[in-house]
Amino acid sequence: MARQHARTLWYDRPKYVFMEFCVEDSTDVQVLIEDHRIVFSCKNADGVELYNEIEFYAKVNSKDSQDKRSGRSITCFVRKLKENVAWPRLTKEDNKPVWLSVDFDNWRDWEGDEEVELAQVEHYAELLKKVSTNRPPPAMDDLDTLENPSKTPLTSISPSASPSWNRPGPVTISTAPDDRGTINDISVLRVTRRGTQADHFTQTALTPGTEVRVQVDWERRFDHMQQHSGQHLITAVADHLFGLKTTSWELGRLRSVIELDSPSVTAEQVAAIEQSVNEKIRDRLPVNVRELSLNDPEVEQVRGRGLPDDHAGPIRVVTIKSVDSNMCCGTHVSNLSDLQVIKILGTEKGKKNKTNLIFLAGNRVLKWMERSYGTEKALTALLKYAPFCCLLFLRSWTPQGLDFLPVRQTEYIQLCAHVQVFLRRISRSHLLFLSLLSNPRGKTQGCCSWFSDCMSVPISDPRRVAEVLEGKGAGKKGRFQGKATKMSRRAEVQALLQDYISTQSAEE
Repeated sequence: MARQHARTLWYDRPKYVFMEFCVEDSTDVQVLIEDHRIVFSCKNADGVELYNEIEFYAKVNSKDSQDKRSGRSITCFVRKLKENVAWPRLTKEDNKPVWLSVDFDNWRDWEGDEEVELAQVEHYAELLKKVSTNRPPPAMDDLDTLENPSKTPLTSISPSASPSWNRPGPVTISTAPDDRGTINDISVLRVTRRGTQADHFTQTALTPGTEVRVQVDWERRFDHMQQHSGQHLITAVADHLFGLKTTSWELGRLRSVIELDSPSVTAEQVAAIEQSVNEKIRDRLPVNVRELSLNDPEVEQVRGRGLPDDHAGPIRVVTIKSVDSNMCCGTHVSNLSDLQVIKILGTEKGKKNKTNLIFLAGNRVLKWMERSYGTEKALTALLKYAPFCCLLFLRSWTPQGLDFLPVRQTEYIQLCAHVQVFLRRISRSHLLFLSLLSNPRGKTQGCCSWFSDCMSVPISDPRRVAEVLEGKGAGKKGRFQGKATKMSRRAEVQALLQDYISTQSAEE
């Protein structure tokens, strides 16, 4: 059997990069952390060999890095060689594999985070050690309860251990991101599965035997329900219309990705899938959940990826009426109308012979539109262009839009023809644009100072300007280009240039 990749989450901190290889009941675990890469391998509960090799974005301190293993995952704490330098991505190459995702639940601003980061590393590692594997599994008969918060007896747990398990009530576990919420107003930071047992990681320890109030984070739960049911619907429609099989999917923090077993998917196919899934949403098709016994003949007719070796109890089947039936232990809406709308943002190249389809469902579509409109409004105010012109304007400042630069060069030359000294700050400009300004067409010469930290000055003795600005550079044919360290003395340069021009005019 060919090796597969383990689903991997990561997030950035000032001193560490945190990585989690999400493999339950792993065996033969090997983790090699080197200064430029990490190599991970293991076998999952089904005996499938998993292998990940990641070239790091930047060099790390391998000697001060470590890894910890739990029943659900393997977590690595990788020490940065250069601290307080943000990593925009984990990999060296700007090519994100489908199995690698940002752990947005743990991603946060760095401000005030440095002092607690090391403590967090050791605290989390200690939590993983304290998770016992010898306790009896709790009953799971109310795993999918969606009612209001209820009281549930807490199963025995060591008072000294922060992670605890109880009958999850409205808190559920599946292949989708775990639920969050509170137990007696104590935040549940994470929920993991070990067989039929649910491990709850809480901020503070809970006293065994007490009666507790369990409340789910409904906003998070409903968002996951919309995305998960949306994935089931897209997967079924893509298969029915075009035979596009889903090989994996990822429920991300901002958008979700379905990996299709095809090297390409056309824009026409994407449009047809999107139209069909939204038609079914408008048809208000019900979504039902059934439980089948393992020996029920109907199990063989249900789509699924197989059962884990540690499965116990009935098999849960999620059915979208007249569309799809699928084994799934995740949370779902009860009617497709609850999805509101599905928007397929597009596709991108996945791993070998795969295509990633990117989509949003429900409230995420509304939030995406809100953000997009806010961005459009901000660009309109900043660039002083109508929304449909902003892209054209920005392209004119890129290598693809350099044919537009001579037009702006002419505008500046015309302006310089009416003034003797013209100074203007130009930030983040393309270098070719600045070069064109300092080498104008025609006979009219312009004086261009690059206020970021560079200067280009057409005078007979540019060293005088360099001395004023405490800069260095070189030039020829009456032009000088270099770097300056005292741009606060621009007024002196302007006076110097004005004096130079006045002298030249008097001599003429």
